[in-house]
Amino acid sequence: MTRTDQIAHGKYLVEIGGCNDCHAVGFAETGGNLPESEWLTGSPVGFRGPWGTTYPANLRLSVKNQDEETWIQMCKTRTGMPPMPWPSLNRMKEEDLRAIYHYLTQLGPKGDPAPLFVA
Repeated sequence: MTRTDQIAHGKYLVEIGGCNDCHAVGFAETGGNLPESEWLTGSPVGFRGPWGTTYPANLRLSVKNQDEETWIQMCKTRTGMPPMPWPSLNRMKEEDLRAIYHYLTQLGPKGDPAPLFVA
């Protein structure tokens, strides 16, 4: 698969996976009509539950200092707090995770880090 194909596949996976629903401020509220330049920049709006309050990460900053192999390893092994569907991410095919990585890196870093978890 070429890099162009990987980027297109990564974008497709981000779209069908609903990643922007949480990881992009205003995406769900606009019915998905948020410019792509604003996608995956995280959110200061938290999700509160018995675990505390978690915040969607700025994925564009997350990959900024990670190489592709580190990204794959993190996606395959990390566990964390709801509502992130970590078990689903852990089970993704490596080729799909690579495609998402290439999509994120071509978007480039933007925005601020999400707030830290609050117990």
